[in-house]
Amino acid sequence: MSGRHLIVGIAGLIFSLILQETLMPQHLFGQSSKGAIALPQVERGDPGSLTDLMYKRRSIRGYAEGALELESLSRLLFAAQGITRRERFRTVPSAGALYPLEVFVAAGDVQGLESGVYKYRPHGHELVRVASGDRREALASQSYGQMWIAEAQAVMVICAVFERVTGKYGRRGQRYVLIEAGCAAQNVSLAGYSLGVGSTVVGAFSDSGVARIVQAKDTEEPLIVMPLGLIP
Repeated sequence: MSGRHLIVGIAGLIFSLILQETLMPQHLFGQSSKGAIALPQVERGDPGSLTDLMYKRRSIRGYAEGALELESLSRLLFAAQGITRRERFRTVPSAGALYPLEVFVAAGDVQGLESGVYKYRPHGHELVRVASGDRREALASQSYGQMWIAEAQAVMVICAVFERVTGKYGRRGQRYVLIEAGCAAQNVSLAGYSLGVGSTVVGAFSDSGVARIVQAKDTEEPLIVMPLGLIP
């Protein structure tokens, strides 16, 4: 066999192996189905159960008209950062129980609540107004023009004070803060479905623009914008 034929033969063999790997579904995503163990199916469960809410959960970007009940907003804020026991521990896990998250709400159409921006205080489970006026369109504009955000009755903004955690855990603490923010957002999403309130996690926005609108402190960095609107 000539050198040329040998090279062609090797190339053909390599191509054949690549093709087999590509077409074999057990190698999709770098995982093999060989020896896989079938798990019991997770049923949807009773209406309102945790599994039922997980089945229902979707990113909602269109909202029904009407006002959001203050009771519903209260439950959503509790889901994000509510204190559950011993005047300290909250609804989400936090590295070292340092709780770096600060939660703001831009209310536009909430029963019993004037339009404005409010900061949630877990201790006391209360809101403190930091700015007057409906700021939903401003937040939507600062979210790179995603104006559907303004259609929600309220918009939650989750910020973080990284120094609370990095002061103890160093650079690794940044990861811990992001984990906590994700847990808080999922809590809000699932709690929302139990209340007929849809949401989604928005990460595309101007950090400085959002911070200015909710009047966050220099140390409070916006991580997540979550519109809270009635599910159609």
